[in-house]
Amino acid sequence: MKLHYVFLLAIVFYSCGDNRSPNIISDVKENPVLDQNSTSLILLGTFQDAGSPHIACKKDCCKDLFKNPDKDRQVVALGLVDNIDSKKYLFEATPDIATQMKALLRKDIKNSEEIVDGIFLTHAHIGHYAGLMYLGKEATNSRNVDVFAMPRMKEYLETNGPWSQLVSNKNISLIQIEDQQSISLTSNVTIVPFLVPHRDEFSETVGYKITGPSKTALFIPDIDKWDKWDKNILEEIKKVDYAFLDATFYSGKEINNRDISQIPHPFIIESLEMFKPLDSLQRDKVIFIHFNHTNPVINLDSKEAKNVRDQGFNIGTINEVYDL
Repeated sequence: MKLHYVFLLAIVFYSCGDNRSPNIISDVKENPVLDQNSTSLILLGTFQDAGSPHIACKKDCCKDLFKNPDKDRQVVALGLVDNIDSKKYLFEATPDIATQMKALLRKDIKNSEEIVDGIFLTHAHIGHYAGLMYLGKEATNSRNVDVFAMPRMKEYLETNGPWSQLVSNKNISLIQIEDQQSISLTSNVTIVPFLVPHRDEFSETVGYKITGPSKTALFIPDIDKWDKWDKNILEEIKKVDYAFLDATFYSGKEINNRDISQIPHPFIIESLEMFKPLDSLQRDKVIFIHFNHTNPVINLDSKEAKNVRDQGFNIGTINEVYDL
């Protein structure tokens, strides 16, 4: 189970009108104390690649954030902590990697190193790999950090500067992974990458299935549309305990200055419609992530966020912990 609130605290949140299901109230907690013999996922960011505030944005969603930034608006990333084997990993190397690695430097995490043991990349769009630059000579000048990448992604890093310098200087050590090939990461955790359809200009795009001692998670921060995938997303949700899923746009209406067809993602309203056959237990597994700066569900008091939660789904929040 995810780490539990004490019973009294659960009652307080429920009675104060928290819109999460009773299962989520009891199972998820922000900034809990991690058990020293646990394996956990920590949601370290929930925003789309360009973050929030978004460059050059003049809309209400961003205009005040340039002067008053919100430290919780981090680009989407997932931390994996295996306290049993004293290992920790990142899924995605975002522009917020410095803050996200620091978030994994806690007294209740056995591994006290500043740099994680490895990084899993999904694809070559800026918010998902650009953070690797901070491992170079201009920043931490790290030594042989394991970076797990698919064949095209690996080749891209090896043959294009400045990323190739990270390889030649041995700041990173690239480990090639393959579609549907299981990786025994620690004695308690296995990882399986799987291809998903997306704009693959420079690399493949993958999601990950993460299996711990007792629970399993899907991590799919980017995909074009669910019906373009050769798998049935409903069946994949049923196979796991948590499903962190692309929710870049609520409906697309919030984008009025670009051709939305050129940046395809499953709109939240499309996912809600597609996921209707799921029962309440299956809906409770879904955690929406990767929000564009314009997405109204960022405001948890919005009618759009209320609609998502009232239907039994969850909106990812930074620092939430999920027990594996």
